[in-house]
Amino acid sequence: MPSVRRLYRRWLLRRHRIPETDWARAVERLPYCQALDPTDRQRLRELVTLFLLDKEFEGAAGLVVGDDMRLWVALQACILILNLGLDYYAGWSAIILYPGDFRVRRQHAEGLAETLWEHESLALVHETTDELSGESWPRGPVILSWQAVDAGDSGQNIVLHEFAHKLDMLNGDADGFPPLHAGMHAPAWTRDFEGAYQHLCDALDSGAPVGIDPYAAESPAEFFAVLSETFFIDPLLVRRDFPEVYRHLKDFYRQDPQALLRSST
Repeated sequence: MPSVRRLYRRWLLRRHRIPETDWARAVERLPYCQALDPTDRQRLRELVTLFLLDKEFEGAAGLVVGDDMRLWVALQACILILNLGLDYYAGWSAIILYPGDFRVRRQHAEGLAETLWEHESLALVHETTDELSGESWPRGPVILSWQAVDAGDSGQNIVLHEFAHKLDMLNGDADGFPPLHAGMHAPAWTRDFEGAYQHLCDALDSGAPVGIDPYAAESPAEFFAVLSETFFIDPLLVRRDFPEVYRHLKDFYRQDPQALLRSST
């Protein structure tokens, strides 16, 4: 007999079914979704439906968030967890959309100064302002620029990028080392990611051309996020330039985008 939870899930999926025309229009925008077989595409649709019920979308700076916008973000976010499950996005609920890039003020402490008369250590604090198109907070919201989300840049994908950070944060701060599945070898992940990251940094320092977004060299966390988004939009590039990383990402996401896209052509 089906469990109560499974019956409730079926009821939710029937009651909140995504309209056919809306779903078809969203899927047409992503070659990866089009390449999925009908069974996997249906699983993705159900996952997106449950994601939309689980998350709250908020518009900032006067932006009105429509159903089509919510669907477009949800579809891309759920690609990452197609074979992982919605629990990988548990523990937080808000997705905030700005019309365009947004500014974030940060305070940084640099060095310590000690007063001679009180022997107290003082942090030297200065404030910077960053202009961002996306940001993810541990156990907090995902913040996105709708302009960046809607741009459809074939080389970058801010939704995949920020939600990859969310997966990275499941075991603490974003550091390029998400919680690995049973059977995955943590020392091999560390060795291969560190080697690939250093190779990218060396290439950029020498002025050599690189195929991926140079922002990946900002930190190991950004390297993981950039490689994750590229893994789904240009998997051949990742497999060619970072074959060991590709293998680890395939094991982590439990998907093989390069084989999927190749078989659909």
